[in-house]
Amino acid sequence: MSLWEKNLLDIEPYVAGEQPGNDKIIKLNANENPYPPSPMAEKALRELSFTELKKYPDANGAPIIRALAKRNELDEKNVFVGNGSDDVLALAFRAFFNSKKPILYPDITYSFYPVWCDLLKIPYKLCAVDDDFRIDPKDYYEENGGVVIANPNAPTSIAEGRDFIVDILEHNKDCVVIVDEAYADFAPYSAVELIKQYDNLLVTQTFSKSRSLAGMRVGMAFGSEKLISCLRAVKDSYNSYPLDSAAQAAACASVEDEVYFRHTVLKVMQTRDETAAKLRGMGFSVLDSATNFLFATHPDRTAEEIFEYLKENGVYVRYFKKPRIDNYLRITVGTDEQMNTMCELLTKLITASS
Repeated sequence: MSLWEKNLLDIEPYVAGEQPGNDKIIKLNANENPYPPSPMAEKALRELSFTELKKYPDANGAPIIRALAKRNELDEKNVFVGNGSDDVLALAFRAFFNSKKPILYPDITYSFYPVWCDLLKIPYKLCAVDDDFRIDPKDYYEENGGVVIANPNAPTSIAEGRDFIVDILEHNKDCVVIVDEAYADFAPYSAVELIKQYDNLLVTQTFSKSRSLAGMRVGMAFGSEKLISCLRAVKDSYNSYPLDSAAQAAACASVEDEVYFRHTVLKVMQTRDETAAKLRGMGFSVLDSATNFLFATHPDRTAEEIFEYLKENGVYVRYFKKPRIDNYLRITVGTDEQMNTMCELLTKLITASS
C-alpha cells in the first residue's frame, strides 16, 4: 500500500445524519429547520436572471458581506462568507492552526474537528467535559496552538455566556480562538460583539439552521481585519469563488427579512421547550437546550433501543455510538405536529415497559 493511501485510510470521516428518500419520514436527525426559508428568499431566487448565470458570481460574496456587516454593525472587512460554516471552518483550520503545538477543543463536540485535524496533520488535544457535559475554561489555560469552542456545543445543546468566552480569550491571547456558533441564534448570547475587543477571535455562523437555507450552503465568519484577510488569502488559494449567485441572492434576501427570521426562531424555541417538558414528564433526562435540538436519555430504555423503535415507526433521530454519549439521543426540533407524533410514540414505548 502506498503512503498516500495509508494516510487517507487512517482518517475517520465525518458521518452526517441519514437522509431518507421517503417524504413520509419525520426527519429529526440533521438539525434542519422545519420551516421554509423566508418568502423574500424565495422571491429573490425566482427573480434571479437565468442568463446571468453564465457569469461568475462575485468572488468574495460582496453583496452578502454588505448585508451581514450592516445587520451586525460591523465593517465589511470584518466579515467573511463561504460554502456553509464547514467550508469556513476548514479554511480557518488551514489558515490559523499551523504550529507544532496542539490545538484544544472538548472531547464531546462537533465531530468534524478531528477530521480536519487528521486531514491537515494538525496536532490536537481533547479536553474532557465534566459529568454534566460542561466545558471548564481552566482546561484551556495551557500553552497551545489554538482553541476551538462550539457555543452552544453540539451534540450536548449547552450554551455558555459572555464571561465564559472572555475567560478563554483572556488566557489565549497568543493564538486564534474560534467560537463555532452554528446554533447561536437559538441561544441567549453571541460572541460576535467581542471581535472588536479581541483581534484573535474568529466567530463562525451558518444560514443552515435558523434561516432554513441548509440546501444553499451559506456560512460566515466574523473577526478582525487581519484574521479575515488571512481567511480570504487561504480561500483564494483553494477556491476563489465560494458562493454561487443563487446562494448569494437567497442569503441577502434572508438577512433583509428580520421579521420572518425572528418569528421562526421563536417558534422553534417554543416547540423545543414544550417538547423538553413532555419528555421530562416521561422520565427522560433532557439537558437545558440553547439550540434547535434536544439531548436526552431515559433510565429504563437504552438510546439505541429508542432510536431503532422510532426509526421503525417513521421518525428519524440521531444516535451516536460513542463513549460517554452512547445512551443519549439528539432530537432535532420539528413542527409541533412532528414533535407530538414523536412524543405519542415514545409514550407508548415507555408505558409498555412500566
